[in-house]
Amino acid sequence: MSDSQNKHVTYADAGVDTAEGARAVDAIKAAVKETNRPEVIGGLGGFGSCFSMGGFKEMEDPVLVSGTDGVGTKLAIAQLLDRHDTVGEDLVAMCVDDVVPIGAEPLFFLDYVAIGKLRAEYVAQIVKGIAEGCKKSGCALVGGEMAEHPGVMNPDDYDLAGFVVGVVDRPKMIGPEKVKVGDVILGLPSSGIHSNGYSLVRKVAIEGKSVEELNEPLAELGGESLADAVLRPTTIYAGGLVAALKAGAPIHAMAHITGGGITENLNRALPADVDAVVYRGGEDGPAWPMPPVISYMVKAAGLAPDEAYRTFNMGVGMSIICDPADQAAVEEALREQGFEPFVMGECVAGSGEVIYR
Repeated sequence: MSDSQNKHVTYADAGVDTAEGARAVDAIKAAVKETNRPEVIGGLGGFGSCFSMGGFKEMEDPVLVSGTDGVGTKLAIAQLLDRHDTVGEDLVAMCVDDVVPIGAEPLFFLDYVAIGKLRAEYVAQIVKGIAEGCKKSGCALVGGEMAEHPGVMNPDDYDLAGFVVGVVDRPKMIGPEKVKVGDVILGLPSSGIHSNGYSLVRKVAIEGKSVEELNEPLAELGGESLADAVLRPTTIYAGGLVAALKAGAPIHAMAHITGGGITENLNRALPADVDAVVYRGGEDGPAWPMPPVISYMVKAAGLAPDEAYRTFNMGVGMSIICDPADQAAVEEALREQGFEPFVMGECVAGSGEVIYR
């Protein structure tokens, strides 16, 4: 026999530490349990996650709505700064806020963590953030996967993917088919950059700076550091919006403002014969409050207005479309959920595009 055939090689020798994986699972059990809904059957440890649909029998035609997303380049900044407690919230936000524009209530969430070298404390921070996001959105964290990839990823690197399933009664679905000329467009404030545009953010504001520089307060950011500003978690709108819809808020459609900015997301809430006119304001910025970190990035990248509105959310995390006769009722329902809506535009006859004035 050859030496290679005689040599005893363990899984740990190959770079995978199953004992550390078990420690990571133990570290997240309590956080996961806090997200449980009554429909969850069992807990962590099974091969599949079970969720009862018995409670939705009163729906006329229950429709399951699914979504998946990641966090992207924002993770590289979190890894650089060794801060892993907020990106889990970003992961949940990017998924649940993609299903709520149909009118769906997020039910359960699963995560996938791929990491070069498994460290229980890293994973615990990440998953606790995911659990926090699930609590904010009202969905249960029912399972996931931690995959150690030695030789494929650098030891300190990791990537995240999330998967959500929600439900909506078909007669209560909302969307472009309900939007008409004359409708008003409301905006819900973003907390900052959220989770899109970070390849540009990294290039113009992060690369070449030390961790110490990134943690220094900046006057342009109102005394906040770049580190704090760029890692602020994405706002989770789903929980509050589901509550508003259940309370009867007469909303026609919604648009989650993510990658592609207002320009490439608001149009997804429009029918083919309606345009969205957005009140962009002057050269100093939009006609609504915008987080300083977005102004900072637009200036740092030298973006023209059209480029900025196609790259960043420009202070709008979610757009809400409703009849002007219902505007006061919709705004009141949103305020009851802690949102601060503002008018950002109107619907006019057109061809399904976003235009600015």
